[in-house]
Amino acid sequence: MSANNDSYVVGVDFGTLSGRAVVVRVSDGAEVGSAVHEYAHRVIEDRLPGTDVRLGPDWALQSPEDWREVLRTAVPEAVAVSGVSPSQVIGIGTDFTACTVLPATAGGTPLCEVEGLAARPHAWPKLWKHHSAQPHADRINALAAARGESWLARYGGKISSEWEFAKALQVLEEDPEVYDLAERWIEAADWIIWQLAGVETRNICTAGYKGIYQDGDYPSEDFLAELNPAFAGFTGKLGRELAPLGGLAGRLTAEAAEWTKLPEGIAVAVGNVDAHVTAAAADAVRPGQMVAIMGTSTCHVMSSDSLAEVPGMCGVVRDGIVPGLWGYEAGQSGVGDIFGWFVETCVPGSYEREAERLGRTVHEHLTELAAAQKVGEHGLVALDWHNGNRSVLVDHDLSAVIVGQTLATRPEHTYRALIEATAFGARMIVETFEDSGVPVEEFVAAGGLLKNRFLMQVYADVLGRPISVIGSDQGPALGSAIHAAVAAGAYPGIEEAAAAMGKRTEAAYVPDAGRADAYDRLYAEYCHLHDHFGRGEHPHGNDVLHRLRALRNEVSA
Repeated sequence: MSANNDSYVVGVDFGTLSGRAVVVRVSDGAEVGSAVHEYAHRVIEDRLPGTDVRLGPDWALQSPEDWREVLRTAVPEAVAVSGVSPSQVIGIGTDFTACTVLPATAGGTPLCEVEGLAARPHAWPKLWKHHSAQPHADRINALAAARGESWLARYGGKISSEWEFAKALQVLEEDPEVYDLAERWIEAADWIIWQLAGVETRNICTAGYKGIYQDGDYPSEDFLAELNPAFAGFTGKLGRELAPLGGLAGRLTAEAAEWTKLPEGIAVAVGNVDAHVTAAAADAVRPGQMVAIMGTSTCHVMSSDSLAEVPGMCGVVRDGIVPGLWGYEAGQSGVGDIFGWFVETCVPGSYEREAERLGRTVHEHLTELAAAQKVGEHGLVALDWHNGNRSVLVDHDLSAVIVGQTLATRPEHTYRALIEATAFGARMIVETFEDSGVPVEEFVAAGGLLKNRFLMQVYADVLGRPISVIGSDQGPALGSAIHAAVAAGAYPGIEEAAAAMGKRTEAAYVPDAGRADAYDRLYAEYCHLHDHFGRGEHPHGNDVLHRLRALRNEVSA
């Protein structure tokens, strides 16, 4: 290691609602300062900022200016509270939600900032949970299956409406002028590096998982032309020279140095995805270690030394988490968002008043009441599809189901059933991995939901296995800082940096045998419902959720 104990790096995590920066000591990963900046526009879902232009169902956009403000505010604040001199900072690394993607000019200007385009919805960045491109994803999947495209199996047989190609095809077919003006179609993870280092780069992680880049290329021009003749040249808007994770993207420009108050010329690490970079923060970059980053949604990532086809995975990408290994990704589109939705829309005022009297949040109050129940006492089973299904069905037109409600059902019963549903969804993913020949030897949890100890114990009981937990509240930001240390030359690779700077507690939660057995019975019911409502082609399946979604979209149009 070439850096001494006086060297520090900054990691910046761009999330769904805010961005945070953390200052980390290179020698041991100690986090010495952090700051958060809430996005002014948060998630743009109803109408475009400063206009009367309304958005349709399942739209989710963001503002690039919110991201720049994180660099201008959170980074300087984090350094200031750390007590570290900016001159001691040797690198900066970033991570982003994905697929969060935007159309831009050849110079990197987002189209929504180009004169005359601010009122065009497709000129704005599409957040990861923008799901209105589902029909376009369906067409891509159907054509790929019909043609026998070799890359389809690397994504579990389906690509997602959240990803680059589906969203771009939607732009082409709904606003071809904006599509033509988009000289670049770029992940926010790479765009922010462009802002910091002044050079356009494309990282192997987002290209592989979200951009269908496999075995050295994107889907063929003739495949794209069969979708739409005007789509044939789409990959010209993407970058073909891909940068390795942990690599040096460039050096901090004078302009970015002024924003961040960091020294001009320090190392800027190649961009990355929030979930994937968290594996380094948990020192979980070896084969068999599955990391579940549990927040508004959950992303499951794992490295392996072997390649397998796992149904319904978000992708398997060579070098996708650490160089030299296959990186697997799966996910659940709604987890914390489901609990938040329930508290905001389904809890009576009497519970809010009681929570206030007890000095608790409503979430804390419902958790206490839920924890007092026995497994199965509420008589409910739920499907965790409030935001569609990312794995293993890969279908964002699915919606949630709660079975077993009666007039005796109380909010705490439903709250517990929703927690259990997300745990069942995680178990479905783990079992699908193992059934496909990819063993999960350690389940490591990270993210904001770790604060709920009851929830974590439910997951251990449902999974029937111990759960290790990350040793940081700032997993993605710490992971980005670890990548920055590698880019700055302080460590030879991600594995070495993760071993020195990452942290986790092994087997922090251990399953209770009695509860685990009881959950096996409930999980069997979850699986029946999962296939009945989620697999229309199943012998006993029912396509009602798709029909309801189609009716809603028809009425809302």
